[in-house]
Amino acid sequence: MIQKLIRHAVSAIAALTLTTGVALAQTKVTIAVGGSACLCYLPTVLAKQLGEFDKAGVEAELVDFKGGSQSLTAVLGGSADVVSGYFDHCVNLAAKKQFLQAFVVYDRYPGFALVVSPKHADKIKSIKDLADLKVGVSAPGSSTDFFLKYMLRKNGVDPASVGVVGIGLGASAVAAMEQGTVEAAIMLDPAITLLQGKNKDLRILADTRTQKDTLEVFGGEYPGGALYTKLDWIEKNPKTVQALTVAITNTLPMFSETGKMDPKGAQAVLDVFSQSSPEVAAAKVDLSKTFTNKFVDAARGAN
Repeated sequence: MIQKLIRHAVSAIAALTLTTGVALAQTKVTIAVGGSACLCYLPTVLAKQLGEFDKAGVEAELVDFKGGSQSLTAVLGGSADVVSGYFDHCVNLAAKKQFLQAFVVYDRYPGFALVVSPKHADKIKSIKDLADLKVGVSAPGSSTDFFLKYMLRKNGVDPASVGVVGIGLGASAVAAMEQGTVEAAIMLDPAITLLQGKNKDLRILADTRTQKDTLEVFGGEYPGGALYTKLDWIEKNPKTVQALTVAITNTLPMFSETGKMDPKGAQAVLDVFSQSSPEVAAAKVDLSKTFTNKFVDAARGAN
């Protein structure tokens, strides 16, 4: 009787092992997201919700942060493995000899818009009017902050004359704009559309949500969101990086058409930073170290 029970137990364990073999073999990865309420990060969130990470053999934990600078800090500090954020951080850190590498791009356009608070629309007609005012960004040091400084300099406004306030990307950003606690803000969808739905005459001073607008602002393509991490982590975990790439490329149809970094786009990011950051301008940044397309090429070849 005991032997029969043992045989049944062994059979049950064997069956469980077979049915859960994929789960047991999965690699755990913590992905720091720079504001999951933003549509710009949707491919990462969809990959999680649709089970694409699981299918690729990765047990992904998404940790949400207020902005890209905080998600970057999490990876640099070791509390997260990979950032789902904007590629421009890779370029910025390369000037400081800190090398992070983007391995799959998922946004066709940055999606930033410089929007005027409905409470202050009467006094702000152009970007030049933002001098000495408060402007919201997702978080200081984030890509929204970089974009703000770029647009200010481009229009002859000293960034130091503008008060930068962290207001997040979702409901908190909409509330700050509706209440007028900031005179303007760098926003992304769906927050822009939500605010515009309540304020039909919403004034947008700069927009990068379409190809036409992006070309007008930057003079060329400009990559937005990507998965990136420390170069040594990629070198130690190539199979995991490949699995993450496969999972994201399966959710890309309405975002990046290929998942690949366009070298011209990377150069555009460097050009923007060179205008707004003396440190980046003085550094001889090797852009080839800030991104790689080999995992995307392998993923597309496998599909």
